[in-house]
Amino acid sequence: MSEFRHVYRTELSPVSFLTRSAYVFPDKIAVVHGSRRYTYRQLEERVNRLASALRAAGLGKHDRVAFLCPNIPPMLEAHFGVPAAGGVLVAINTRLNTDEVGYILEHSGARFLFVDAELESLVKPLPLSGVRVVRVDDTGNGGDPYEDFLAGGSPTPVESWLEDEEEMLAINYTSGTTGRPKGVMYSHRGAWINALGELIESQMSFDTRYLWTLPMFHCNGWCFTWGVTAVGGTHICLRRVEPGRVWDMIDKEGVTHYNGAPTVHIGVVNDPQAHKLARPVTVCVAGAPPSPTLLGRLKELGFRPVHVYGLTETYGPHTVCAWHEEWNALPPDEQSRLAARQGQGYALFDLVRVVDGSMNDVPRDAETLGEVIMRGNNAAMGYFQQREATAEAFRGGWFHSGDIAVWHPDGYVELRDRKKDIIISGGENISTIEVEQCVARHPAVLECAVVAVPDERWGERPKAFVTLKPGQTATAPEIIEFCREHIAHFKCPAAVEFGDLPKTSTGKVQKFVLREKEWKGREKRIN
Repeated sequence: MSEFRHVYRTELSPVSFLTRSAYVFPDKIAVVHGSRRYTYRQLEERVNRLASALRAAGLGKHDRVAFLCPNIPPMLEAHFGVPAAGGVLVAINTRLNTDEVGYILEHSGARFLFVDAELESLVKPLPLSGVRVVRVDDTGNGGDPYEDFLAGGSPTPVESWLEDEEEMLAINYTSGTTGRPKGVMYSHRGAWINALGELIESQMSFDTRYLWTLPMFHCNGWCFTWGVTAVGGTHICLRRVEPGRVWDMIDKEGVTHYNGAPTVHIGVVNDPQAHKLARPVTVCVAGAPPSPTLLGRLKELGFRPVHVYGLTETYGPHTVCAWHEEWNALPPDEQSRLAARQGQGYALFDLVRVVDGSMNDVPRDAETLGEVIMRGNNAAMGYFQQREATAEAFRGGWFHSGDIAVWHPDGYVELRDRKKDIIISGGENISTIEVEQCVARHPAVLECAVVAVPDERWGERPKAFVTLKPGQTATAPEIIEFCREHIAHFKCPAAVEFGDLPKTSTGKVQKFVLREKEWKGREKRIN
């Protein structure tokens, strides 16, 4: 029957989502960017021009094409044009420094680099011989080097070079907080499946108007770059994420969905423009465990928070805290506590496990700590040109997340920490997440991070770094006493420091920066 294989099998690729939406909804608005509007017909034409222009400029199959741009139309177009041309997209974190960008360009072997004009200074010092550099002025008009590059291409589709859906589609580099970043390899198949997974769990449909608060470079926007397109939704671009701007877009552009790390949502719910929504807005929360306080506040304003969890190595979110109808009868605090758990695998993905050091399942007692491991259709293909790191992370046929969790009797998992973030104080394990969630309940606290600091008696103790809400005041003793009223005394912060928190471009707090400051001058980062 193998001669009929082409009848019952089409190689999966998220590029097909744009082809279909442009065919079915040619006149629907696909992209909004300031005063600019592109229909699906126009978006497909621009993508076709990008693909054909890349080939005309010498792109070979699986050549890497790097984009260093904020959430603007060219960045979205790259997610379709580069793989359509047969290339591999390397979307670079816009918050990196020159050395880090240079490492990624060299390690990936990028042959093309498209760089936003505001970020051009990052790459000017780099030796880029052999790399075709195209500046993106983000004007949408002729004279913009990117627009001129498109003008040299053809509006008709190029012939696909895709032979196998497991061919590489993109390389996404990890944050590299413990060394040089690793290049996580995505396939056409994995991105296609993950995009549909996001559609199901966030309940997106034809009338979706998705606001780009999440960086498109981050896990390729958790695959929403492709997912929104699959349902013929509208992409609303944002060069910069500012809470007031998010409220403007919600009110003026009819936003139905947006995603982000807890710090993004914290900024939104505490912005002066915050108000009760006239209609629900679905928001996916991930990147760091959200506090029950934040989830409760989102619901009060009329948002529908969907708590998801994953890593770059799982194309973004892998689990969801799927809501149970019977939870609606519980008190709000209990609802928020349940919703703050990471849950279980998406409908399209495998269920996750929590295991001990021998890869045996830990008891489902909500107490025993273990490591979260994953596998399935949305696990990455490994690390680009790093076999040893791949073998270590994917040992035993599972991806090892490095995240420590407990397994609840109902089968849901709940993160307690990264391996490196667990505080061992006097032989007792302290979850920094538990302490952070307690501190966040204080009415004056905007957000916080907790790390281990050295202690001569106990070895380590928790220290809280706290950002207060505008106009609010609190002292360190008040914060500590508040915690003593809610959690075991040995878990409470030994000290509190007030100020802004260091963050990555995706809103994750850089705990390693806080740790380095506290442990400076010591040979080891553990006591």
